[in-house]
This record gives sequence, C-alpha cells and structure tokens, in this order.
Amino acid sequence: MDDGAERQFGWQASSRTGVVAAGGAAAVAAGIDVLERGGNAADAAVATLLALMVTDHGECSLGGEVPLLIYEASSNSVKVLSGQGGAPLDPDAIAWYMEHGIPAAGDVKIAPVPAVVDLCLTTLKLYGTETFARVVAPTLDLLDAGHETWHPNLARTLRRMVDTEATTPGSRERRLQAACDRFYGRGGGSDIADELEAFYVEEGGFLRKADLAAHATRIEEPVRVAYRGYTICKCGPWTQGPCLCQALRLLEGFDIARMGPGSADSIHAAIEALKLAMADRDAHYGDPLFVPVPLAALLSDEYTAVRRPLLDMQRAAQTWRPGDPDALRPLLLDSGHPEPAPGGTTTCVVADRWGNVIAATPSANVHLPTVRGGRAGVTFGNRLRSFNTTPGHPNCIQPGKRPRITLTPTLVLKDGRPAYAISVAGGDLQDQVTLNLLLNVIDFGMSAAEAVTAPRFATSLHEDSFDPRPDRARTIPPARLAVSHRLSAAVRAELAQRGHDVEVKAGPIGTPVMIQIDPVARCLHAAGDPEAGRHAAGVTP
Repeated sequence: MDDGAERQFGWQASSRTGVVAAGGAAAVAAGIDVLERGGNAADAAVATLLALMVTDHGECSLGGEVPLLIYEASSNSVKVLSGQGGAPLDPDAIAWYMEHGIPAAGDVKIAPVPAVVDLCLTTLKLYGTETFARVVAPTLDLLDAGHETWHPNLARTLRRMVDTEATTPGSRERRLQAACDRFYGRGGGSDIADELEAFYVEEGGFLRKADLAAHATRIEEPVRVAYRGYTICKCGPWTQGPCLCQALRLLEGFDIARMGPGSADSIHAAIEALKLAMADRDAHYGDPLFVPVPLAALLSDEYTAVRRPLLDMQRAAQTWRPGDPDALRPLLLDSGHPEPAPGGTTTCVVADRWGNVIAATPSANVHLPTVRGGRAGVTFGNRLRSFNTTPGHPNCIQPGKRPRITLTPTLVLKDGRPAYAISVAGGDLQDQVTLNLLLNVIDFGMSAAEAVTAPRFATSLHEDSFDPRPDRARTIPPARLAVSHRLSAAVRAELAQRGHDVEVKAGPIGTPVMIQIDPVARCLHAAGDPEAGRHAAGVTP
C-alpha cells in the first residue's frame, strides 16, 4: 500500500494550532485532518493510531498495544493510559509456559490480550470530542484501498463497531463504550469476540473471550523526576520507562552541558548511566499490580548517591550491575546479558491549539512472514515474549499480568506546562534514544529538528527484553557501544580507549519523533528523524 496518501508531508513542521509526528504519512494525514476539522489532540491521536495499524502494520496492529501519556490542559494534569494487555487468565496456560517456555515469534501463544481498541476508545471517551465513526474513517479508507488479505476482514470488524455506536441510544460516551464492548464481547453482542476466540483456538493459542471481556485500560499516575528545571513524566515499571528517570538522576551529578554534544565525555557519561539504570530495570521491574517494585527507593536521593560512584568516567563498565535499592547497596550481583533485538514498534506525538499534548508508542511486532488475523482481521502481537519464566522474578509470567514492555512514551514539563513530547521505536533502544534527545534539548539547547537528527549512541549491555529464557545470568563478550557513522573518528577513538567496543552504525539508531512547545512564540514544532522514515505536519492557518 502507498503510505503517502494524497497529502505529502516532510519530517518537520511548525504550527500555532496543532502538529502531528508519527510513522506513515497517511497516518499523520489522518491526525491533521481531525485537528483541522476542530478535533482536539485526543481525537487526532486516536485517528493517527488507528491509521498506523495499516500504514505501519508489522510495527503495530490492532492486536497489539499502545501505552499513552496525555497532558490535559483543562485540568493541568498528566495521566498514563495503560494500553497493554495481559497474559491469559487460565492457570493451566501459565503452567504450560512455565513448563515449555514462551514460544518464538510467529506463535499465537505469545499474544497478549489486544489492547489498542480499548485504549483508543477510552482516550476518546475521557479526553476527546469526536465519534469513533469520525476518527476511524481514514483507517477504513486505507483498508478499502488496500490489497492485504486481512484488510477487508478488519474493515468489516471496524464497521460493525461503527454500527454499534450509531444504533446505541444515549450520550457520546455511552455509544463509544458500546462500540468497545462489541469488540471485547462485554454486555450484549459478542460476534467480534467470538471470531477472535475462534482464531486463537484454531491457531493453538490460549486467549479466550473471558480474557477479552476482563481487559480494561487503566488510568495511572505517571512516574516523575526533576532534571535541570524540567519534570520528566513516564509510564510505570510495567514499562522500561522509569529507567530513563534513573539515568537522568545519575547524570544530575555531572556537568553534561560543559562536556558538549557529541563529545567522548558526554557520550561516555550517558552510556554508563544507562548501563546502571537498565540493569536495575532488568532486575527489579514488573507489573506493580502483581509484584512490589521498589520504585521510590530506585529513584531516591540515597540510592542515586550510592550508585553514582560506580560510574567511572575513565573506564567503560563491561558487566551487568543491578543494585540493591532496599538495602541501599550499590551492587546486587554481577553477570552479563545478551545483546537486544531492535523490536518492531512505531511512533505518535500530537499537540493541539488548546494546550493538550499526547505521546504514544504503538507496537505489536507482527510476524510478517505469517500474517494471520482470522475473520476479525486482527493480527496478533508478541509482547508475552517480554515476560520470563524465572520463578520469583518480578517479570515472571502470571495469569492476567502485564509484561514489562519496552514501549515508553515521554512527556516533559517546564513550570508545570508541556515542553516536549517524545515517542521512539526500537525495543530496548527506546529510552536510550530518548535520553539522547533530552540531553540534546535540555543540556545542549538544540531544537526538536536538530535533536532528532543529531548523531546517536546506545549500549547493548542489558537484558534482551524479547528473550524470555529462564537462564538470566549469561556471560557475553564486552558490551558493544553503537554510534552513528556521523560521529567523528577522534571521538570514536577516545571512546575505544576508555574500553568501549565501538560499533559504527550506517543507519539510524532508534526511530524518534518529538514535539517542542515554545510558550514564548506560542508555536508548536514537530520533527521525526527522516533517516528513520518519520513524518510530521502542522495545521495550516
């Protein structure tokens, strides 16, 4: 399918009244169209997300997930919408995983409960103004023009939801809920849920209608940390998001601005902070509804103080080093972990004229060689691979539990108001790339366009979030430091002298989009890395 639609967009845009940055150009067009017709950021984000399920299929799908952060201007508040489905509720299914392990890509047993539909309709219901019929119209146009075998089936599913919305009496919110309930088999109609269950059974999966009906999008408070006058807002430890907060806390003790962008010192400090933060991610994070996560201790002044001395500015760490936040000890254990896979995910950030801002990171990792979606046309994701089967570990699979995922949108506030919105695709690279961007704009004073195109870097010294094997203490060769080919040879040589195994990357490291809100000029600036195929557009006057 042609991703560009009728309107062609570049990779950066500015507007006083609304911007969208995401993956496929046709998805950006869907969001811009909603903004131009008077919809708000929530309406536009949902339109963009639904269209991405077609334009960026493979990276995301309606059977996948999408955590979302929203700043609502009317209440001056930030909320997390947990668009992540859980594991099957059946204890026998969980026993099967514990005995046999979590399968590889392409097996429907790795699919969590589809979360995108409930996330989108919850966002519309609580924060939007439009109908489902209005925001899904661009997606239906894309599906009708497409040629994939699942396109007509998914179009039929979405149109049934539109019909339910149209025929349900009562308020807009009640009609939206009825459309959502038809998908999940709650209340009256269950035809879509019947088709989903039939597909799971046929493919040998464990998900059933009871899992669909039990799913709900949780509204949560964000994790917040202060960094050089800004407030960084992230999703909770059911994502990797708080590890960005930990890395920033460690870097507060260094004069990053003085080191300069692209310098050996600034890259080394950031990478070493990420190694420590991501080791804690691997050892301590999980769904806080099921396990106690010592998040307050991990982000505390005291724990940061005992961990920071481990960051040696002269030598690169070569071992995986989680700490012990409960006992305020710098080290818990010492071992190595494998290199991560890049993951399959896409991006979405939206801001409107009223001050509402959204960052969302949709995903699914659809196994493209064997795309299947059954009669409902809903292809499945693979996020159960982000669990492990290590008894006692906080991210061990349990009935109904959310996996600790890599998806990690970011909102940044300044004086209580939005300053930046960021979404990054790239699995375990996501918060590493976000840290690149935050240092670029906060410490080095770059614009959004400069930040998303500046040379980036990332480490492989952390657990692979898509490798669910129970053996969690594996020794690997010295950790690689991936750097952009545009980084100077002199800096690469200096990093190698400090012990980094430098690997030069010709292509993009991660896939970022971001919005910068300029309160003085009252202007919104959106940008996405063009090398990574990102698009951005603004509402015209």
